[in-house]
Amino acid sequence: MKSPLLDRPGWRIQLAFFSADPEALTPDYEIGMDLLDNGISRNLSIDYGDYTIRGTLKGFGLKLGTVSQGRFVSRVRALIAETPILQAAIEPLLGAWQGLRLAFVQLDRLVRRAAAADPICRLLMTAPGVGSVVALAFRTGIDHPNRFAKSRLVGAHLGLTPRKYASGRIDRDGRITKCGDAMVRGYLFEAANSILSRLKKPCALRDWALELAERTSAKHAKVALARRLAILLHRMWLTGEAFRWPPAAA
Repeated sequence: MKSPLLDRPGWRIQLAFFSADPEALTPDYEIGMDLLDNGISRNLSIDYGDYTIRGTLKGFGLKLGTVSQGRFVSRVRALIAETPILQAAIEPLLGAWQGLRLAFVQLDRLVRRAAAADPICRLLMTAPGVGSVVALAFRTGIDHPNRFAKSRLVGAHLGLTPRKYASGRIDRDGRITKCGDAMVRGYLFEAANSILSRLKKPCALRDWALELAERTSAKHAKVALARRLAILLHRMWLTGEAFRWPPAAA
């Protein structure tokens, strides 16, 4: 019999933890859970990636240390070369790890090729924070830019504008509507996060968002930056003009 505490509506939450390396494409580990409306979580899952292999080695007193993905397999095999029991336990994990990594590399290559072959995606990728995945998602999510009479309507179409509560003397803004394409909205939010946390070049968009974050919160700033980025990308698409970075300081 299911407990009444667990028989509640909830939302799936997925957290990915990346290293400090700005070039990292995959997270070190991921945690997922169902968060119920009463604050209880269930169905907790943890994906450690290569941490499973590292943990097995550590149990036998072997430390892998810091190693690149390219040298990961050779380094592990060097450590287990003289331990048949470890070889029997680790080799299947290495085979699975190599298969997943190969599939990821192949998929990543296909996505990059698809974006590079499309002139609209190449144009959109001149904007900060916009890579192959964001460009392709925005390209397919908007489809025809002429559907929107004004660029600012794109933000509302993607659910990045706040709800409006107005009745009598009440007139306030709520949370964003989250209508429209959730995938495009999510990728725009990730692009905004990349601009705020990883962009090193001078950029008026980043400066504006940082100033907004000081006055409100980092989350509000990222949502507002995602909305402004959607408007900017739509305008670039209509005009055919690439993003103009400020001139480099002499």
